[in-house]
Amino acid sequence: MPITIYDVAREAGVSMATVSRVVNGNPNVKPLTRKKVMTAIERLGYRPNAVARGLASKRTTTVGVIIPDISSQFFSELARGIEDIATMYKYNIILCNSDHRLEKELQLINTLLEKQVDGLLFMGAEIKEDHFHSLKTASIPTVLAATRDPEGKLPAVTIDHFQAAYDATQALIRRGHKRIAIITGPMSYPLEGLVRFEGYKQALLDAGLPYDEQLVANGSFRYESGLQSMGDFMKLAEPPTAVFAASDEMAIGAIHAVQDLEHSVPEDVEVIGHDNVRLAEMVRPRLSTVVQPMYDIGAVAMRLLTKYMNNEQVEDHIVLLPHRIEYRQSTKEMAEE
Repeated sequence: MPITIYDVAREAGVSMATVSRVVNGNPNVKPLTRKKVMTAIERLGYRPNAVARGLASKRTTTVGVIIPDISSQFFSELARGIEDIATMYKYNIILCNSDHRLEKELQLINTLLEKQVDGLLFMGAEIKEDHFHSLKTASIPTVLAATRDPEGKLPAVTIDHFQAAYDATQALIRRGHKRIAIITGPMSYPLEGLVRFEGYKQALLDAGLPYDEQLVANGSFRYESGLQSMGDFMKLAEPPTAVFAASDEMAIGAIHAVQDLEHSVPEDVEVIGHDNVRLAEMVRPRLSTVVQPMYDIGAVAMRLLTKYMNNEQVEDHIVLLPHRIEYRQSTKEMAEE
């Protein structure tokens, strides 16, 4: 049978209320009594029942986190930021992997609500009406991380994806490139796919460069799609001299496709990625990339959620964190500009 608070009270020769005060850190307990209770807890191996405590306080100090792909370096760094701030504010997290599937995302939202979590952090490519209905009708606070709902109604922490893609493309234009390709994310993803593509296209338009559909490939954010897409670009009668990839994995795939054809990066083709995951420093040549502050997005999203859970004042419910471009060896002499 599990050890209960009643067993601890009997062992220590005190009331259950006294044991409760000790367990919850109440200072109004004599040092000798506290020592007796702690000795009994250690001897019996007692662990407080979090469910029972949650029922009593109407709080479980637990946050549900829904993440699309835990194997992704991008999302694992986000999760680390969430975990660190959750620990700082004494919250536990339940981490769930949704596999980018709408049905599973909705199921996980309902499952976490049934577990009486105090708040939700949601990461997903697209916030559809089904998501919005489930999250908006929940009786607990919800914060989106690295995404936004189309109307900007839900609290969110992300970057300006349009401007990030615009800046990356403009950097390549400044180097004199006129045939700049893009390997996008799926166009069904409003921010990482469509909005980044629009930023790329606008940069071309502002520079007076023609838009060429042959220089656009729809990727999956994964290495293989970057490898395949860049291989296809290189078969064109007039291949691109530069490429912007909407993820670092795809950018690394693009680098390897160029090298497989015995061309050089950056001498023949310059490459800029997006996200600045650890792999960007490990590949050779090292990858120039848009720095999306993944850890900070997770940390700020968790802090914003704690404000809502504790009824603190929130000035802005949409937080856009700054991005920048880290120039490395996959681009020529850009760091000097």
